[in-house]
Parts: sequence; C-alpha cells; structure tokens
Amino acid sequence: MSDGQGMIALTRAYLESRKLQELVLQSGLDLRVLNETELEQSIQDILKGRSHSDVWIFAYGSLIWNPTVKFSDRRVGTIYGWHRRFCLWTPLGRGTPENPGLMLGLDRGGSCRGIAYRIPAEDVLTELLILWRREMVVGSYTPRWVKVVDGKERWDAIAFTINHNHIMYAGDISSEVVVNSLATANGKLGTCADYLSQTIDGLMQYGIQDKHLLKLQKAVIAQQQLSIAL
Repeated sequence: MSDGQGMIALTRAYLESRKLQELVLQSGLDLRVLNETELEQSIQDILKGRSHSDVWIFAYGSLIWNPTVKFSDRRVGTIYGWHRRFCLWTPLGRGTPENPGLMLGLDRGGSCRGIAYRIPAEDVLTELLILWRREMVVGSYTPRWVKVVDGKERWDAIAFTINHNHIMYAGDISSEVVVNSLATANGKLGTCADYLSQTIDGLMQYGIQDKHLLKLQKAVIAQQQLSIAL
C-alpha cells in the first residue's frame, strides 16, 4: 500500500479495505465522508433497474491508467456537453491543506474523449462499490449517465461529473493558479505533476491527444525548471 515514506498506492486492495475512507477521517480535514450505506444507496439510485445488465463507465482521468475495476471490454469514445478540467481541490490525495492540489473533473460544456469500460452484469454491484469508494468518498462528484459516441455506436455510460455545490469545487480559477498547483502540490498519492503526466500518457496510449493538457504540461515543466534555477 505504501512505499515506506508515507506514500499510498491507490490499488484495488486498498479500496476493498476501505482505507481511503479511514485516511480522510483521520486527516482532521473538515470533510464529510460518505458511509457504506450512503455509497450503496447512491449506486442503487444511478442504476434504477439496470443492475441486471452490463454497465459502462466513462473514464477521463486516472481511471484511464488505473481503473482498479474488472471489465470485459474498453473502447475509445467521446461525450458531448462535458469537458475535462482541473476543477477539484485536493488537500490530501495530491496536496496538503497548506498547498492543495487539483484533480480532474467533468465540467459543463464542450466535449471530452476518454475510455469507456464495460462491467459485466454479474459484477456490476461489486465493481461499482469499489469505484464509489474511490470517486465518491466525500461526495465531490455527481455520478450521472452520459452518451458515449465512437463514430459507429452510441451508448450510455456512468461518468463522474464535478459537484458544483461541494466545498472542494475550484470554480472559476485562473490558468496561473492551475499551473502553480500542478507544479508544486504533493500529497499522500503523489504529485499533481505526475497525475497530469500519467493522464496524458494514458490518453496517448489510445491515440488521444488532449491539447489543453499538453499545454498545461509545458507550463508546469517551465515553472518547475524556473523554481530550480532560482
């Protein structure tokens, strides 16, 4: 789970043990952690009769390169009406209360290319609980159904969109603030700079070039190099 220096690997076993919830509870941060009953209710709410069929999950960030769930198929696809954006403050995972990091969320407008994972019907409840323990630990996302398009087909998938009412929603922040956070923030799960690079690399593996993320990466590297020079 850890590299011996306090770092945590976000593995399936770590999520199964519910240690992510424990980490937040023990952090002293003023964040309400959703309990198992609330997570299970949220899953039932999103499924509403679909628990006996395969379910697709749309990944746009770390789920691309670290899905942690079992799946039977994956495809590159695009959703419309939502775009990938660094809009979620993280004072623990990839930052600290003194220097919070930023994580990706799906915010309104535009479009987003990502990876859709198919979870077989018989595994839906088990796998979604793993996923909810990861993504919904403090309720900073709103799970919702989106339409995924791959040029040939169109199908429904669950995506974790940003919760605008959550205290950690970053709102309208400048590109300078984003770059500074990505260049400097570091937490229990690692650095924001690594999170950015891993997301870019994960997308590249499927032939997806996110120009905005690549532009951010150049700015982050430039700031880090400037800090070293100073």
